[in-house]
Amino acid sequence: MKLNKVYIVDDDSITIFGLRKLLEKFSKELCIEEFRNGREALDALSSLLKKGAALPEVIFLDINMPVMDGWTFLDEFLKLPSVSGVHIKIITSSIDVRDRQKWKSYVKKTGHHIDFITKPIYELDLRDVTHNMNLAS
Repeated sequence: MKLNKVYIVDDDSITIFGLRKLLEKFSKELCIEEFRNGREALDALSSLLKKGAALPEVIFLDINMPVMDGWTFLDEFLKLPSVSGVHIKIITSSIDVRDRQKWKSYVKKTGHHIDFITKPIYELDLRDVTHNMNLAS
């Protein structure tokens, strides 16, 4: 499986650094873009859609961020036209049961694949990142 583009949407530099290192193990050619809040990432996605450019296959999304949190990002993301095939990996240090319930509600209301991963992330397997993805080999 080939993964081309990944977005990391998180305001924590340590998490971004760690995810970048783990993802770079899969491919040195992988395009990894970082955003410090949901608004920045949503603006970048909107720009890609306007240009007709390829969207990231995977978005790692923190829940708690300034400006626009992960839940608000998801609400806005799901309104974007012609967005399909993007896998969202919610990454959070939250142990709040309500966050897991909210995640499950998003899974039920969209065809997008949305995972819930608890921080800290020590290891990623390509199969975990690309779970249920139809990527060209």
